[in-house]
Amino acid sequence: MNWQTLLSTTPASDYINQKEDHDEQIKKAINMIKEADAILIGAGAGLSTAAGLAYGGKRFTDNFQEFIDKYHSPYMSDMYSAGFYPFPSEEAKWGYWSKHSMINRILPEAMPLYQQIYTLVKEKEVFVITTNVDHQFYKAGFKDEDVFATQGDYGEIQCAKGCHPKVYDARELFIRMDQARKDCEIPSYMVPHCPVCGGVMAMHLRCDDTFVEDEHWHRQAQRYHDFLKRNKHKKVVLLELGVGFNTPVIIRFPFEKMAREHKNFSLIRFNLNEAFIPASLNERSVGINADIQKTIHDLLDEWEN
Repeated sequence: MNWQTLLSTTPASDYINQKEDHDEQIKKAINMIKEADAILIGAGAGLSTAAGLAYGGKRFTDNFQEFIDKYHSPYMSDMYSAGFYPFPSEEAKWGYWSKHSMINRILPEAMPLYQQIYTLVKEKEVFVITTNVDHQFYKAGFKDEDVFATQGDYGEIQCAKGCHPKVYDARELFIRMDQARKDCEIPSYMVPHCPVCGGVMAMHLRCDDTFVEDEHWHRQAQRYHDFLKRNKHKKVVLLELGVGFNTPVIIRFPFEKMAREHKNFSLIRFNLNEAFIPASLNERSVGINADIQKTIHDLLDEWEN
């Protein structure tokens, strides 16, 4: 089974919002998890936002006011948009990205919401596929071999041209950059250069076809494939958390397709506003439109009772 080709064939008109009340849905989800032989977690940006790692609002202005004041740009409206700002130099680019990494990857400890999710599933065979790049699953206790972070990591850099299939741990470099930054820029001697071609470096984030899929990336992709193959005849819960329509072909659509093709798979979809599910999966699914933090809290409360 190739995870890249698992696309949805569900017409938009066939999606529904379930009619059960919140408590009934929570009980249904708990029963699915308890009866599962294995759990596949699919996590998107909505999960980290619910956990407290919001990219906009007060968290942005509290931490990036110097950049807002200097650049006076519509790009400087949130951390996501700011990453697309056309910085005038490498010193300015890394002045921003080192700060971004500090705030979203290096400084935060394991967020309580991620720890609660780990508590919920730790007794099961579990695997995680996520588009999040903030390293929270690892910090919460999930094993490295059980997490496939498909879109990169805020603590890593790569050749901007992708000239060779290797990524580099930049956490210590970012800490030094953050300490040395003045007027939103780092000193020129700190600008990283590719050790192979000598060109500029970039964050290890999937933005275009220069994204480096290194040995570890391919190993985790294979482990994802192996997990699905190993459990295809078992009771599997597809636990989808905060996945919207930014990159639905990675998690959302594949989860729907797997649930349709495997009658022993069930789908649990938690999303603040987009938890509607295919009507054909109604009996084997739970879709809760609510704050994920509250939903996981309610799950744990009901579990303990």
